[in-house]
Amino acid sequence: MSTVLILGANAGIGRALAAEFALHKHDLVLAGRDLEELEALAADLRLRHGVATQAVRIDVLDFDGLAAALEAGVVAAGDALDGMVLCTGSLGNPQAARTDFAESRRIFDTNFTGSALVLQFFANYFEQRGEGFICALSSVAGDRGRQSNYLYGSAKGGLTTYLQGLRNRLYGAGVHVITVKPGFVDTRMVFGAARLPLIASPEAAARGIYRAIIQRKDVVYVPAFWRLIMLVVCALPESVFKRLKM
Repeated sequence: MSTVLILGANAGIGRALAAEFALHKHDLVLAGRDLEELEALAADLRLRHGVATQAVRIDVLDFDGLAAALEAGVVAAGDALDGMVLCTGSLGNPQAARTDFAESRRIFDTNFTGSALVLQFFANYFEQRGEGFICALSSVAGDRGRQSNYLYGSAKGGLTTYLQGLRNRLYGAGVHVITVKPGFVDTRMVFGAARLPLIASPEAAARGIYRAIIQRKDVVYVPAFWRLIMLVVCALPESVFKRLKM
């Protein structure tokens, strides 16, 4: 039975994705900052689906301890680690971040720097093994900068580019890299914005991500209609786009 490590499994898409993998009988290593919550989720999935589950604490912002924490995650999986999914992300406070350097850095470090370091670790791990998959959640916000969330969007745009390079690097090693670009998903990140159009449930997003991994997709929009939406948004001339309130 294969084992998958999910980083960012505490809530939202990560939590729903853990349930989706467990439903399909994959053993799991659940990782994130809240170890107590992860252990409760691991126990629940173990009971419901009869899969082996473990919880480890990994904080992508703890740069000094990150390598050791990632090693612990690999050790927890034993020799059966077949893939990993990176679900970390934070919209932060876009308004405060315009003047607060600490908030700006937290947004950049969570969505790009810390995330990229994690992916680099697993790229080396799976490359050495000559097999496996890496799946990471970027965002439709990274396709074009908008005034409402351009800090978050630029970090996710950087992550998308990083994943493109990683996919190119690891193709010959037999390691598959999947970029997932969610649109609006009903998670803590969009809490208080219930009137957002085209919002999807975490469970629906998780099913789409699981299918993309199984089908070995390269880039997938979740839900799929966001591909068309972003195609239109990206096609707008800059002379028009800069005047829009988005």
